[in-house]
Amino acid sequence: MTAEPSRATLIDGKAFAAGLVERVTAATARLQSAHGLKPGLAVVIVGEDPASQVYVRNKGERTQAAGMRSDTHRLSETTPQADLLALIATLNADSGIHGILVQLPLPSHIDTAAVLAAIDPDKDVDGFHVVNVGRLAVGLPGLVPCTPLGCLMLLKNALGDLTGLNAVIVGRSNIVGKPMAQLLLAESCTVTIAHSRTRDLPALCRTADILVAAVGRPEMIRGDWIRPGATVIDVGINRLPARDPARAAEGKTRLVGDVAFDEAAVVAQYVTPVPGGVGPMTIACLLANTYTAACRAAGVTPERLDA
Repeated sequence: MTAEPSRATLIDGKAFAAGLVERVTAATARLQSAHGLKPGLAVVIVGEDPASQVYVRNKGERTQAAGMRSDTHRLSETTPQADLLALIATLNADSGIHGILVQLPLPSHIDTAAVLAAIDPDKDVDGFHVVNVGRLAVGLPGLVPCTPLGCLMLLKNALGDLTGLNAVIVGRSNIVGKPMAQLLLAESCTVTIAHSRTRDLPALCRTADILVAAVGRPEMIRGDWIRPGATVIDVGINRLPARDPARAAEGKTRLVGDVAFDEAAVVAQYVTPVPGGVGPMTIACLLANTYTAACRAAGVTPERLDA
C-alpha cells in the first residue's frame, strides 16, 4: 500500500495579519494615551475603478477600526494632474496626516512617477518613493512596501533565522520583486531575482530554500519546479473561470496564485495559500507603516509589531 505524500504546512496569512492588526491597534492606543498622538492615513483615489473602490473602502474601515484617523479623497477620472499634486502638497503639510497613499493605477493622463515623487517620503506608507527605495537598499530606516514586508514577516514567523538560505524571487517589479530582494539580503539570504528572460527558470527555482512567486501569471510555478522542503510564498492573485462548467458559464471565477498550489503542497515544507496567504498582510502592513510614520514624526520610538 502506497503512503499518501505528506502535505506542506500552510502559512496562515489571514491569522497572522489579524494578530498584527491587534498589535497595531494596541500600540496606537498606547501612543494616543502617552503622547496624545493619533496616527492619520489619507487615501487618494482617482476614477471609478470598482476593484479600487472596494479596496479603498476596506482600507478606510480597517484604519478607523485600528483607532486611527482615516481620510479618503475621491477624485473624478478627469482630474488634472496639477489638482492631484496640489492635494498631495496639502496632505504633506497636514500635521495630522502621517501616511499618504495614492491608489494605483492612475488614469493614463497622469504621470504616476511624478505623483509618487510628490509624496513626502516620511509619509510614503506604500514605500514607493525613490528616497525610501534608496533607504531600503542601503539599510537605513524607511518605509517599506507593504506586500514584501508582509512576506518577510510570514517567512520569519515560519522559519525563524533566514541567514544563509538561498532565495529565488520570480518577478522584478518595483512593488514586490526588487524590495523583496533587498529585505532578504538584509536577512543575510543569498538572493537571485528571476524574470521573463531567465534561462531555465525551473532549474533555478529548484535551487531555492525560499521561493517567492510574484509574476501575475496563474499557476505558472509547477510542483516539479520546487525543491523538496522549500518554503513557497505565493504573491499572485489571479482570477480563472470556476472549475464547474455551469458556474463558469455564468461568469463565476476562482482565485488562484502564481503557484500550482496542489502540486506545491506535496513538495514544499511551507506554502502560502491563495486566498488567505499574502493578501491579508498588505492592509495590515499598511496600518503598521502608518503607526511607524506617526511615531517617527513625533520622535517616538515605535514598538516592535512583527511578533
